[in-house]
Amino acid sequence: MSDTTGGKGLAGIASIARCAREASRELALLSDETRTSALLAIADALEENSERILTANAEDCGAAEKLLSRGGMTPALFSRLLIKETGIGEMAARLREVAKLPDPLGKRLAATELDDGLILHKESCPLGVIAVVFESRPDVVPQVASLALKSGNAVLLKGGAEAANSNESIVTVWRERLRRFPDVPQESIQLVQSRSDVTELLGLRGEVDLLIPRGSKEFVAYMEENSRVPVLGHGEGVCHVFVDRLADLHKAVSVTLDSKVQYPAACNSVETLLVHKDIAAEFLPRVVAELERANVEVRGCPRVQALFPEAKVVSATEKDWSTEYSDLILSVKVVDSFGHGLEHIRQYGSKHTECIVTEDQAVAERFLREVDAAGVFHNASTRFADGYRYGLGAEVGISNGKLHARGPMGIEGLTTYKYKLRGNGHIVAEYSGGIRQFKHKPLG
Repeated sequence: MSDTTGGKGLAGIASIARCAREASRELALLSDETRTSALLAIADALEENSERILTANAEDCGAAEKLLSRGGMTPALFSRLLIKETGIGEMAARLREVAKLPDPLGKRLAATELDDGLILHKESCPLGVIAVVFESRPDVVPQVASLALKSGNAVLLKGGAEAANSNESIVTVWRERLRRFPDVPQESIQLVQSRSDVTELLGLRGEVDLLIPRGSKEFVAYMEENSRVPVLGHGEGVCHVFVDRLADLHKAVSVTLDSKVQYPAACNSVETLLVHKDIAAEFLPRVVAELERANVEVRGCPRVQALFPEAKVVSATEKDWSTEYSDLILSVKVVDSFGHGLEHIRQYGSKHTECIVTEDQAVAERFLREVDAAGVFHNASTRFADGYRYGLGAEVGISNGKLHARGPMGIEGLTTYKYKLRGNGHIVAEYSGGIRQFKHKPLG
């Protein structure tokens, strides 16, 4: 296994983090032109080394298939692991999208004239060192690393053992191409291999500025409860599609199918379909037929099952309403009213992404206003909840919380700000003593 830890081999995670800290200081001083040029060159490198990356991924998938056959890995996890032939081109395309984004650093967010010759500026700057711990998906590596580089942050990446060869191959190609850019430190991207390093990582307050865990609800909760580093958890996706009594049924079928089938392993795929009782008898036979054609297992409440006496529908349990399947399974419930639909979402939703299908604009606006989630959609698939599709270039993760970043976390989520005050010998004593008065005049 080649060295992807900045030439330190088996160096401890604390040493790796300190190197990343030094690299972050250098990155923060680079021009946007340098950061952009490096990203474009790395995108080319990924395509030029596609066979190398696919070979590494095939090795991971070969081992994973044995686990899959024994029940040691879920089909959803295997789906996330697999890099298809088109996947390298998609990775490169996303890097180029990130490269095209406006420079997020040094943006003037506000300016205030405190007094004559005393001007306060609020400007964007990098967070510093970002650590991302994730399972399976190798495409997380270029997504996260591209956003980090564009925003002047160093990144520590800890992927799952099942994707070790794939992740290492991508990081190695990345670092090799950085050799063409002597101003961009290779230590700005670090791959952490050992699971034991994660425990030590949780205590690196001062060396790591933000930890982003991507995994199960339990995994994220463990990180949040045991970390001394600030944690922004990648959100669990218990997403809903609510088909209102005045829905266009063709749209409702299409949105439901896309939300579930287009990529069921994603956190933004729908897990529960809520159907207003007034249109259940007409809509459910149509949508269940389409779901069956797509090999989706439908789990329904008693009112849904009553419409299918031939036992097409499995009986839903209480646990189903709060389960993120990440698979071709959909729970379905008939609700008496718009209010009952909202109450179900409040009780079981994870505040990730919620959708209503309706032609009643007033009801749609109520849903958009009243539902508390990072993404609230009208007549659109939940699968649109994605950094790339939002025009963010890529995403580090999706946050269901409300602090710092919410929803798909793109490049702005990796920046903070600093206040820059420029004066001319000004001292506070003159203001507290009444000699001078503040203007506090906002500047354009």
